Amino acid sequence: MLNFRPTQATVATPILSGRVRFGVFEVDLRSGELHKHDIKIKLHDQPFQLLAILLEHPGELVAREQLHQKLWPADTFVDFDVGLNSAIKRLRDALGDSAETPRFIETLPRKGYRFIAPVDRPSAAALNVSSTESPTPATSSSPMPASNGRAKVQLVWFALRERRLRRLWIGALAFIALMGLLIGTNVGGVWHRLVGKSAQSPIRSIAVLPLENLSRDLDQEYFADGMTEALITDLGKIGGLRVISRTSMMHYKGTRKTLPEIARELNVDAVIEGAVLRSGDHVRITTQLVEAASDRHLWAESYERELRDVLTLQGEVARDVAKQVNIKLSQEEQTRFVSARPVDPKALEAYLKGRYELYKMTLEGTKKSIDYFAQALDIDPTYARAWAGVSEALSFPSVPQGTWDSHPQEVLAKAKAAALKALELDGALSEGHLSLGLVLSRDWLWSGAEKEYQRAIALDPNNAMAHGVYGLHLMAQGRLEEAIAETRRAQELDPLSPLMHRNLARALSATGRYDEALAQYREVAALGGAMSYPTHRRMALAHERKGMEREALAELLAALRTPKNWLESTQSLPEKVEDRGAKQLAAQVERKYASSGYPEAKRVFLHGDALHIAPRAGPIWTAADYAELGLKDKAFEWLGKAIELRKPNMEFIKVDERFVPLRSDPRFGDLLRRIGLPN
Repeated sequence: MLNFRPTQATVATPILSGRVRFGVFEVDLRSGELHKHDIKIKLHDQPFQLLAILLEHPGELVAREQLHQKLWPADTFVDFDVGLNSAIKRLRDALGDSAETPRFIETLPRKGYRFIAPVDRPSAAALNVSSTESPTPATSSSPMPASNGRAKVQLVWFALRERRLRRLWIGALAFIALMGLLIGTNVGGVWHRLVGKSAQSPIRSIAVLPLENLSRDLDQEYFADGMTEALITDLGKIGGLRVISRTSMMHYKGTRKTLPEIARELNVDAVIEGAVLRSGDHVRITTQLVEAASDRHLWAESYERELRDVLTLQGEVARDVAKQVNIKLSQEEQTRFVSARPVDPKALEAYLKGRYELYKMTLEGTKKSIDYFAQALDIDPTYARAWAGVSEALSFPSVPQGTWDSHPQEVLAKAKAAALKALELDGALSEGHLSLGLVLSRDWLWSGAEKEYQRAIALDPNNAMAHGVYGLHLMAQGRLEEAIAETRRAQELDPLSPLMHRNLARALSATGRYDEALAQYREVAALGGAMSYPTHRRMALAHERKGMEREALAELLAALRTPKNWLESTQSLPEKVEDRGAKQLAAQVERKYASSGYPEAKRVFLHGDALHIAPRAGPIWTAADYAELGLKDKAFEWLGKAIELRKPNMEFIKVDERFVPLRSDPRFGDLLRRIGLPN
């Protein structure tokens, strides 16, 4: 066999015809390019080398060991299984192929791969491979002998490598010459900027792609998603690292985007991708760390444990990642990662199903999640995360009051008890502190809630939901600049979440930064978020304050077209409901605008909305309508109802500019004191 190590006899680069066609694709082996319908398809070196090897053996099994030898020299530090699986996945993505129904690359389990599509190979020049003589081109009518097939694969691989080396040498020489000139003259202080600058950019932000479910069993998707969330959560506990939240990362499940594309969209330095396979009570996770800018593999590893030790496994992965990105863990962080206790496999399964349902952000999913959390607790009453899940499901604002059979105060009492139980079992549980903070906020116990939010963030600096909820808490207190900082941090950690953009928009609006607020609301729509009645009302107010009356009118009419869509936390809303009263009111508003202008049209809207629409959204909206109309007594009447019912959003009346006409009234100060807010 030919040996291409530099220390061995060198082989001259052959002159190849270099083009192979299959289906709608054409491969140029000389330039290392893949084309589809004459359009270049981006394919990095390693997947391309893999394709070249498979094309040299069409219809034949290419063993995994052969690929190992060709693609990864013996001194390469990489988990071969992870690296090969990743290269195959990227190659299939480029070809639009799939492992389940392959058109080009067939997997032979535990053996290797086979290229199964017909290959159109133009006649190639005969190769005269010698360690001492230059090759002589042959005529196109002379096909390459079959015995040279393997040599050609190696020569293609070597040619690609040599071409990259030539490009590197040329670029390096040019760079050295240029830098010599710049340093010699110190143009623009180049020398001073170069001194002390590290050769490799530090990694301070990471995105974890959804782990691939290698079982191919759709019923196991909850498990793969749960392992992804757990890895994100554990990495999020590392203080020096920004980790994109689970909500945003799930947008990339099954994506065909390249890693550099994903990294640019999320503004991160590196991406972790991998796969998970569950077999009975055993689980195997493979992960690899890829530098975003260069798509360069930095590290890869496989982990295998019994299911009961999966929490330990997750901590081990997080520690290894921290080591690879040169982040020193604090003593508290190290202790947290090694102190994970075993968990009953059946309890874990029920818990992960509960999280899977809760993240659907639907009422049905929330109710199912509580059933699964209860199953987990029946199996293991000491499972702290399951208790925290119960509390979160019962207390989170995305669930309107009246969803549960019990009185709202009874529901909150159950949520509080569950949160306290979770923290009794594990005081370092970030989600437990967040859940308790939510309950205390609903009880208007602001000081206690703030402490819990701060503790949740201290334990998990990348907990986007904790940052977002804390930002709203600060907004209710009137600490608006702090509120903007926290809601913006939540949006940075969860950039594809409509909810986080909406929270930031509300904080910006409260400070009068309407242009920025409207930009965030438009982002909500671009991300497919629920454009609900409250959202349209808030956008109308922002346009109105900017003097954009036509745009404000359009948002008021849009609010009337979604009269039953009250929830802003949901990912999507039901189909628009035909509402005869809302349609009639919309027509009246449009006629009044045409005859008398925006101020009169808005008065018509407010009167009709207060009587027929807003009460279904809640007493706060009705009170706001009456406040804007100048009907103070009616406004205070409805605010009193909101307090009696302990309605969410009551806490924002201090910064809600619709209530400005009420602020000089002594009754307004009394309301603030009743809900525990400083006047």
